[in-house]
Amino acid sequence: MKIAAVYEAVTRSIIAELEQGAAPWVKPWKSGNRTGILPANAITGRCYSGINIPILWHAADVRGYTTNAWITFKQALEKGACVRKGEKGTQVVFTKRLSVKKDDDADEERQISMLRAFTVFNVAQVDGFDAPDAPAAPAPPAGAADAFATATGADIRHGGDRACFVPSLDFVALPYPEMFETEEQYQATKLHELVHWSGHKSRLNRDLNNRFGTKAYAAEELVAELGAAFLCAHLGLQGQLRHAGYIESWLSLLKTDERAIFTAASKASQAADYLRAFSEKLEEVT
Repeated sequence: MKIAAVYEAVTRSIIAELEQGAAPWVKPWKSGNRTGILPANAITGRCYSGINIPILWHAADVRGYTTNAWITFKQALEKGACVRKGEKGTQVVFTKRLSVKKDDDADEERQISMLRAFTVFNVAQVDGFDAPDAPAAPAPPAGAADAFATATGADIRHGGDRACFVPSLDFVALPYPEMFETEEQYQATKLHELVHWSGHKSRLNRDLNNRFGTKAYAAEELVAELGAAFLCAHLGLQGQLRHAGYIESWLSLLKTDERAIFTAASKASQAADYLRAFSEKLEEVT
């Protein structure tokens, strides 16, 4: 499948979900299954990132897969297994860095990124491959989410009835935890605001105005929503995310820009990794 077709197919699928009042990135929690929440390659164990996370979450949900372990056709063959006849794979993408000559200087090169598509299969579609069962994710230890937030060093202030990040003063404002329906809802909201915090000019300097113009606010909220979803899955939190008030603005964004969800998911993964790095040693991906 050509990349343009991938953009169109993924965006069309997410638009259909949003028009029904749902968001694909909250689907992993709906079954109550807390095992292997982040999609990962069944051979390498490496978690997928960016747009591949909601793509694979959505595929697992609509097809009823009980695991988030995935494998390529070639990997299955190398393990002496085979994809069952008639099974349909799921298109995911990766970014390949290429060096090209600059037009004005034949001796100087510049780096460009090219998106490539490839196909993966859930291990439920493969015969002869015994993937290790993902252990049930235990409830996060008491205080784990608070410790995660504290490690970032963000200035988090409690009080009032609004959750927001104030860029001009560089602090996160949150209502007191008891004002939320559940502890996990409070933690999910805090993660949402920390994703906003990560984009400050002194940190990731995430300025979406040039890319999205008048729709930059909607795009930034989409980044924060996705980033919070990725972090909730990572921390084992079943938090209620804050998408309800933004669905119309996201629909407007996605209907006019088929690449918007890819950009937002990439920025969300970058933000999630940035925040995790304060308390974890992350694997370097080349």
